[in-house]
Amino acid sequence: MTNATATIATKSSKSPKRSKFDAIKRMLPQRSARLTAGLSILGLVALIAIFLPMFTQDPNAISNIGLSAPSGEHLLGTTKSGQDVLAQLGYSTRGSLIIGLSVGVIAIILSTFFGVLGTYIGGWVDELFSLITNVMLVIPGLPLTIVIAAMIPQKGTAMLIAVLSVTAWAGGARVLRAQTLSMRGRDYVLAAKIAGERPWRVICVEILPNLLPVMASQFTFGVVGAILGESSLSFIGLGSSNQYSLGTMLFYAQNGSALNAGAWWWFLPPGLMIALLGAGLSFINFSIDEVINPRLRDMRKAEKDIKEAARKAKRAARNGK
Repeated sequence: MTNATATIATKSSKSPKRSKFDAIKRMLPQRSARLTAGLSILGLVALIAIFLPMFTQDPNAISNIGLSAPSGEHLLGTTKSGQDVLAQLGYSTRGSLIIGLSVGVIAIILSTFFGVLGTYIGGWVDELFSLITNVMLVIPGLPLTIVIAAMIPQKGTAMLIAVLSVTAWAGGARVLRAQTLSMRGRDYVLAAKIAGERPWRVICVEILPNLLPVMASQFTFGVVGAILGESSLSFIGLGSSNQYSLGTMLFYAQNGSALNAGAWWWFLPPGLMIALLGAGLSFINFSIDEVINPRLRDMRKAEKDIKEAARKAKRAARNGK
């Protein structure tokens, strides 16, 4: 073993244990009003999606009441065919969350595969994966999604998840590739290679833990994009025909001329639910960005120091009086 190799191995024998999960440790103590607000909003929406369908009637049940405003029997009113809007809102929120989370998981898996694995292997594999990623980046996402959705005859939830996942991973793969390029030459990664660790272990133990903050941010961004993309596709009639979602609620409200009829209770609740989901996930994304962005982290620390200094000055002024 040469002197340089021995030096790397000596440094890395102590550093990996500290550096493997330092990204996770940086995330855990970070608490902010944005993170609290985002988790609270997301928790409220999740409770609605889980429990509201248990206490409401069948969203497909048709009654002779027709289009009616909110009342004691129907808290959010009914549609033109007498269907309960509150029941539809519960099932639609659940459907949109399922689609959003599924697309987020699949997109982060594809991003990790093309962005991390190819970069670590290098050579022609990296060049091929980079070419595929670049091709997907230059293709407009929404038009491609509309074209693919229009060409598929059977429009179901699985189709929506597949279509949205195809167009959601390329940006994240590009970011992960840049991060992996900077990590694969670090001491603890080189030490693991010298020690004879298998490539999958080096990736899973030495590289991925340090990419978790970036991957978490990409996951929340992917879920937001999937929910908005599904709503857009469903609103123009390319959504799932066998499951309720917030986009399908807006689609049926548009077809039923809810806006012209002044039936705000038909289109306003799903629109507000989409806004709540977007706001909650965005707040979480912003709080994660404070962890992975050194400038934001330093600005936040400086703001805390200024506030603490101002509080101390006020206490000193009161004690002086």
